[in-house]
Amino acid sequence: MAAVTGRVPLIAGNWKMNLDHLQSIAFVQKLAWTLKDAGHDYRTTEVAIFPPFTDLRSVQTLISADKYELAFGGQDLSQHDSGAYTGEISGAFLAALEARYVLIGHSERRVNHGETDEIVAAKVAAALRHKLVPVVCVGETAADLEEFGPSAVPVAQLRTALAGVPADAEIVVAYEPVWAIGSGQAATPEQAQQVAAALRSLLAEVLSPEAAEATRVLYGGSVKASNIAGFLREPDVDGALVGGASLDLKEFSSIARFLKHVGA
Repeated sequence: MAAVTGRVPLIAGNWKMNLDHLQSIAFVQKLAWTLKDAGHDYRTTEVAIFPPFTDLRSVQTLISADKYELAFGGQDLSQHDSGAYTGEISGAFLAALEARYVLIGHSERRVNHGETDEIVAAKVAAALRHKLVPVVCVGETAADLEEFGPSAVPVAQLRTALAGVPADAEIVVAYEPVWAIGSGQAATPEQAQQVAAALRSLLAEVLSPEAAEATRVLYGGSVKASNIAGFLREPDVDGALVGGASLDLKEFSSIARFLKHVGA
């Protein structure tokens, strides 16, 4: 399990296009209180949220003022630092808001916005320029899985994303099988482990064995409180990228407290 390796598990909640800035304030307060009441130890499991851009200032102000230990990040960023790019968000803006993380290459961005592996690589470079930790999302569709087998597409996506990444850069990798997202049908822990292990092998090859050992690999795709423990028992799965369930306060806080139900 991740804790044994020294990698602190990360439970990341991607809100997608949900909750306005007022709703985000209420949700973050309740989440922080719920975890505090449950005695959550952030040193053993990090918890991060990814609100819409319009919520970030409110979330930052609240977390800073009340000294919550929650981390937060952006759902995307531009590969450009500034300029005539209407509607895009610079990594500089996220850094100025004290964001720690940024999602890059989420399957919805790849499918709905035509983001290629090369664009993802450029965005990873942009995140690192602004000292943000990129959460690099990789995964395959059902058709990819049938044609190429497990891990081939995610590994190829990550290989391109790592082009030019320094060996000592902090990144997070999130494996999200597209066929599992929002379907209610998660991958099995064994499937997640197989791909996570292949991704870690690539990290060792492209960056270094030390980087591979230090980098957290998350699983995302229909993660729930009822199945999180199974994933986190696997040696190469270091946390979860949670979608819909991250909007359910009780469910998400229970996922974050997965250590309570992992068992021996």
